[in-house]
Amino acid sequence: MQLTGGEYNKMVELQQSAGENDSAANFNPQNGRNNHRMIVPASPASVMSSPRTPSLYPLSPAFSMSAPYSAPFSVQYEDAYDSGDEDSYQPAYPAPSQWRLLKMNEPEWGKALLGCLGAIGSGAVQPINAYCVGGLIAVYFRPDKPSIPSHARIYSLVFLALGVFNFFTNLLQHYHFAIMGERLTKRIREMLLKKLMTFEIGWFDQDENTSAAISARLSTEANMVRSLVGDRMSLLAQAIFGAAFAYTLGLVLTWRLALVMMTAQPLLIGSFYARSVLMKSMSAKAQIAQKEGSQLASEAVINHRTITAFSSQKRIVGLFRDTLEGPRKESIRQSWFAGVGLCSSQFLAAASTALAYWYGGRLLAKGLISPERLFQAFLALLFTAYTIAEAGSMTNDISRGSSAVGSVFAVLDRKSEIDPESSDTRKTDSIRGRVELRKVVFAYPSRPDQLILKGLSLKINAGTTVALVGQSGSGKSTIISLIERFYDPINGSVCIDDKDIRDYNLRSLRSHIALVSQEPTLFAGTIYENIAYGEKNARESDIRKAAILANAHEFISGMTDGYETYCGERGVQLSGGQKQRIALARAILKDPAILLLDEATSALDSVSESLVQEALEKMMVGRTCIVVAHRLSTIQKSNSIAVIKEGKVVEQGSHSDLMAMGNRSAYVSLVRPQGGSSPYR
Repeated sequence: MQLTGGEYNKMVELQQSAGENDSAANFNPQNGRNNHRMIVPASPASVMSSPRTPSLYPLSPAFSMSAPYSAPFSVQYEDAYDSGDEDSYQPAYPAPSQWRLLKMNEPEWGKALLGCLGAIGSGAVQPINAYCVGGLIAVYFRPDKPSIPSHARIYSLVFLALGVFNFFTNLLQHYHFAIMGERLTKRIREMLLKKLMTFEIGWFDQDENTSAAISARLSTEANMVRSLVGDRMSLLAQAIFGAAFAYTLGLVLTWRLALVMMTAQPLLIGSFYARSVLMKSMSAKAQIAQKEGSQLASEAVINHRTITAFSSQKRIVGLFRDTLEGPRKESIRQSWFAGVGLCSSQFLAAASTALAYWYGGRLLAKGLISPERLFQAFLALLFTAYTIAEAGSMTNDISRGSSAVGSVFAVLDRKSEIDPESSDTRKTDSIRGRVELRKVVFAYPSRPDQLILKGLSLKINAGTTVALVGQSGSGKSTIISLIERFYDPINGSVCIDDKDIRDYNLRSLRSHIALVSQEPTLFAGTIYENIAYGEKNARESDIRKAAILANAHEFISGMTDGYETYCGERGVQLSGGQKQRIALARAILKDPAILLLDEATSALDSVSESLVQEALEKMMVGRTCIVVAHRLSTIQKSNSIAVIKEGKVVEQGSHSDLMAMGNRSAYVSLVRPQGGSSPYR
């Protein structure tokens, strides 16, 4: 402190100067003293996950009233997933029809035709090959021994030709079906992300719609479309065409034996169908269990810094091990039933073979068939039976694919409760910025029985600055969310320029509103890209001007790569103050008519807070500004201060007017604990 120009002395002076500004605010009219009291924050509220699952959920205003911006996550341990618990089972989403998938593949129908031609060729190779094998066996038993080599040579050339033909038909088949599957997967991923971007925030607050679950839908589950339209469909088409060709060939060669062998085929198909239905219901449970593990792993990686700081690695690994128990049990059950189903189909195929041996011998004994025709028909139909059995083994993959694709299409078919592109709304090129909340009643969709706002009314004139103050959980941040129309009120209305915001085109309206929150959101890109996110057509000069106004240009220029500096995931390469100033520059670049500041400086140190506050004061000029703040020294210059208590506005006026009310003022009770010169602010 004796070093007048020291850095520590500068920071103390900053806090003292802020404290002097607070001295009038913290004056007790009864005893003439300033009240200094340290405020100890309450422990963050924890969020319970869905029943019987370990959870690791980030907290959000929708989850916690008492701590809307508290700890990054909380860990709750509950019993591991039990596959036998029917209460925890949720019914699978209905799978879309195959016709719907094929219709989405309409641009690739030409590819499908070529793939089917390849499948027809590949399916025909097996029966023809079996027919030739039967003929070759008969050649080896010819009484004319000298003619055997020449006949065997002919058959050898036929086998070679079949191999070459099969090479090209397989290439034609799998290549074009793969193109179908990949293009459909790409198309569905694009549609899925586009649809997700239209959903209301309340949908993302639900436990089943966590970031990990959504990522799984975009990656793993969307990719399973290929199992229905690509690879598996290709093999099924080959099996169907092969079976049709073999049956036709068998009926032409010896219709009696063919009919006897074909009687076993319905039993085979029936066993496959029963197995498919059983595996589909089981795969739905396995999918739920796997999502829980994926969600835990995803959030553990996102919050790895906090986990490392608390040395909680073993605990997290233990929780993850517990979530893997459910998928393990389900996989064992699936393997057991899959094995039983496959064995039953193989048994039926073997039984049909035994029947064919017996009946073929009777036909041969009666002279109704020649040995050559017996072997040709028998082998063609026998190989077909095993082809059908092999196709049946794919029912497990198809069942998993159907369940996964069903959840994807459940998203695609859902209609957003807040549609940003509704045709019933109108676009607006400009707004004045007058905001009014009229008798608003609101509860978060995730907690519908807990009202946050209870008939709240508030008027904010265009071009003025209004601060919202109150205890944590009183509804201040909720008001910001309603103005942005992240949610719709249960009753009442939110109006901008005397029009209900539900009558505005949402994208158009939000283009005139900017939000700067306590925890700035930066993307994994450069500083330039993050600032330019505020305006897609911004020029480089505009971006630099915005950075200068946000007091960010100086520290950006001091970096080695300047504006091309990589921010890292969620901006981890930058300090809190730097991230906040970049977020502010992004808002300045947008040039909004309404500026929403939700605890924009509360998490910053004194130096960063001073720089950000200076930038905010420049930006507030001429705009409608709504400020949520706990540090009341930052909002004393506001045109009006609204005190929120228990979901209602209990007081509103300027700082001096509210302070003049004395002890009966709710605002004074909030101001007193924040001592002007106290270091505990």
